[in-house]
Amino acid sequence: MLEPIVVTILPVAFLAVLSIGGQRFRRRHIDMDGDVPISRALFYGSKYLIVVLWIAMVIDTWGVDLTFFTPPASLKWAALCVWVAGFILLFAGRFELGQSFRIGRPKESTNLQMAGLFRVSRNPMYLGVYATLLASVLRTLNPVLLVLGAFIVAVHHRIVLAEEAHLREAFGEEYSEYCRRVRRYI
Repeated sequence: MLEPIVVTILPVAFLAVLSIGGQRFRRRHIDMDGDVPISRALFYGSKYLIVVLWIAMVIDTWGVDLTFFTPPASLKWAALCVWVAGFILLFAGRFELGQSFRIGRPKESTNLQMAGLFRVSRNPMYLGVYATLLASVLRTLNPVLLVLGAFIVAVHHRIVLAEEAHLREAFGEEYSEYCRRVRRYI
């Protein structure tokens, strides 16, 4: 009974952190919603599809069978571990970004974060998202979720490339040197 609770709490807590953080930003007259770096429809569509895969994971753990093929118990446990690891990356990345966190490209100047998880990966939050999507697919072995997950990853990779171009422009050689030292994902 603990598994469904853990699986449910993580995305709810993360979305709450985003919402509360957005409210705090607005009080300081900071727009957490940056400029959309790619097509608006693809950008927001992929963000909402992440939540769809999260919901699929949650409802599957509560007993609504979304599987096309019955995964072995070991795969379900692996999915749970990947799920938790993904949310650890999401929470840690969000908190480490602090005031520099934006959804999209910032409209104002921010700080380049190169400490903590960002010493190992330039995009730990995207890695966290990818891990949660993988967990949902592993848990359900649902080919529809696999296709949606692959679509989300492809769109988010485009977002990463666009954000990197912005960071190169904003931080110049400092960002280029950072890119030479730290890989895009892992």
